[in-house]
Amino acid sequence: MSSDRLVAVEIDDTALPPPTPEIEQERRVAIFDLLEDNSFHLPERAGRAAPAGPYRLRLYIREHRLVFDVATEAEEKAAEFHLSLGPFRQVVKDYFQICESYFDAVKTLPPSQIETIDMARRGIHNEGARILQERLEGKVDVDIDTARRLFTLICVLHFGG
Repeated sequence: MSSDRLVAVEIDDTALPPPTPEIEQERRVAIFDLLEDNSFHLPERAGRAAPAGPYRLRLYIREHRLVFDVATEAEEKAAEFHLSLGPFRQVVKDYFQICESYFDAVKTLPPSQIETIDMARRGIHNEGARILQERLEGKVDVDIDTARRLFTLICVLHFGG
């Protein structure tokens, strides 16, 4: 198994309102899926090699910034970087709106219409993952599936923030 991976993910939401049961469930599923399969590589920065993984990730929002606090499996500091939430605002808003439409559709619409809404939901989710990969460039390399799962966690944090 590769050392370029996450073995623990913690969401620090102490500065946010308590999550709803639905948001808490989304968080648990996203973390489970992320830990099952991910690719997380810290590249060399400022001419210095990053500490070897696997890694522990703590995500939180402080002063309107998304913070990635990365430690080694032995809990030694590996990296910390802050991303502006601005580039995520619209895609997170769109994602929550399409998810709401999807959950409403499941109750009343035929499968063909539900599938159309689900395809749109996946497209917006992929867009969020793509934005995340761009914002992480030079800080951490993640594959698209890892970016998708991390985007879900950003949405969970954004909901409370």
